[in-house]
Amino acid sequence: MPSYSSDSDNETTPRTKLFGRQRPIRSVLGGGQVAGVLLWENKKVSAALSFGMTILWFLFEVAEYNFVTLFSHISITAMLIVFIWCTSAEFFNWNPPAIPRSILDKSTFHEFALTFHERFNQALSSFVDIACGKQPALFFVAIFCLYILSVIGNYFTFLNFLYLCFVCLQTLPFLYNKYEDEVERYAGKLTREVKKMYRRFDSNVLNKIPRGVPVKEKKGR
Repeated sequence: MPSYSSDSDNETTPRTKLFGRQRPIRSVLGGGQVAGVLLWENKKVSAALSFGMTILWFLFEVAEYNFVTLFSHISITAMLIVFIWCTSAEFFNWNPPAIPRSILDKSTFHEFALTFHERFNQALSSFVDIACGKQPALFFVAIFCLYILSVIGNYFTFLNFLYLCFVCLQTLPFLYNKYEDEVERYAGKLTREVKKMYRRFDSNVLNKIPRGVPVKEKKGR
């Protein structure tokens, strides 16, 4: 009877970081302001961003607002507030409102674009490696996850899916950073179980599939 035990199954084996990462989670997220927002280092900014995205999701998905209508109503309301404020300030000899000409500086958008570009290239490279069969265990896991995602997609609109991704970005890195040891312990157990299942599948199914005769051997005959 085949044996499936190995060094990777030993509970005393030192645990590696999730997904084999060597850097801290903040560095993986790109560092800077983007990582600070995702890890809730600046709670006011992260909370404001989450609240704003939730309001937008509610208006578009629940209240079924049209984007053009919502944009027009917000613009009208903002212009009326500024007009009344400026007129009242001039009439009562108050200080005019100090309205900023820009909210986010150029470096913030540049940093976000660089982080997105780097993460997208890494994800694409990993996808190609898995699809080429360099990591057989991850290949079957990826197929299963994509199938589950396709099933879930039948019950979500595109806006709901984007909002769900945003919620995951705002919560999962923060929770992982806070409970890193617990997550890696359970992830290590799950990884060992997946490797055991793959070795059984490889021994009982893949190894029994007949291989073709090599070309050089055919020519020798």
